[in-house]
Amino acid sequence: MGINKESNSYTILFAVIMVVVVGGLLAFTYESMKGTIKSNQENEKKQNILQAIGIAETSGDDFDRKAAQEVFYDFVKRRITLSYDGEILSDLSSDDIIDSKNKMDAFNIDLRKEYKLYGKKVIKNNKGSKEKLAAGLAAEDRIHYPLFVCEKGDSTFYVVSAVGTGLWDDVWGYIGINSDCATISGSVFDHKAETPGLGSKVTEDWFQDQFVGKRILAEDGVTRLNLEVKKPGNELNEHQVDGISGATFTGAGVAEMLERSFVVYQNFFDNNPEFKK
Repeated sequence: MGINKESNSYTILFAVIMVVVVGGLLAFTYESMKGTIKSNQENEKKQNILQAIGIAETSGDDFDRKAAQEVFYDFVKRRITLSYDGEILSDLSSDDIIDSKNKMDAFNIDLRKEYKLYGKKVIKNNKGSKEKLAAGLAAEDRIHYPLFVCEKGDSTFYVVSAVGTGLWDDVWGYIGINSDCATISGSVFDHKAETPGLGSKVTEDWFQDQFVGKRILAEDGVTRLNLEVKKPGNELNEHQVDGISGATFTGAGVAEMLERSFVVYQNFFDNNPEFKK
C-alpha cells in the first residue's frame, strides 16, 4: 500500500520530521559554535573597554576584536569589582589572567544580567526618591560594579560600566574617566532594540564623541555633576550633550543609567583618594 502524500496525516508527519531535523541541526550548530560566540563576545568587551580610553583612535581603523584581545593586558592593569557603596570586593592585576570560573573578576561581571534580575525591581520599587533608590541598591548585594584601571603612556584612566533602559529595551555602555576622576575620556554605547535611525544612533560616533571632556565633578573636585542628554539645539554646558532627534526616551535612559552608575564609582573615588591624580 503506497503512501498517500495528499493526506493530512502525511503533511503533519512530514512537518514534524522537518521540525525535528532542522531543530537538531540548529542545536548542533549552536553547540559547535558556542566557544567561538563566547570568545567573540569577550573580545568585543575588551574592544569596548579600550575604545573608552581612546585606543581605537590611536591604533588606526584596523583595531578590531582580535587586536583588542592581543593588547588588552598591555593597557588594562587592574580589574576591580565594587559594591554599590564603592567597597572593593575583588581586585586583580594584569598578571591575573581572566578565568571564566571566577565570577567576581570584574571582566566576568554580567551587569546587564544583574540589572535585569535585580536592578530593575529596585528601581521600580523606589521610583521618585533618590534616597530610597540609593538605599535599595546599597542593600542589593547581588549587583556588582566593574571598574577597569588602565594605563596609556604616562596617563591613567578608569573605565566603568553602566546599564539602563531605553525606549524598548536595555541600553548600556563603557565610559572612560580621566585620571582627575572628574572628566570623561571616551564612551561606547550600545542597545538591544532601539528604533533604527532614531534611538539606535547611540552607537554612532557623533553621539559618543560628545561625552569626551565633559565633567562629572565640578571644578572644586567635590560637587557631583550629572551628565545630561538634552534635546538637540539647546545651549550646552560642561556636563550636557545633545540628544538624538526623535529619541527622547533613549536619551533619558542613557542619562539615567549614567547618573545611577556614577554614584557607585564616585563613592569608590571618595573612599580611595589615592586614585585621584
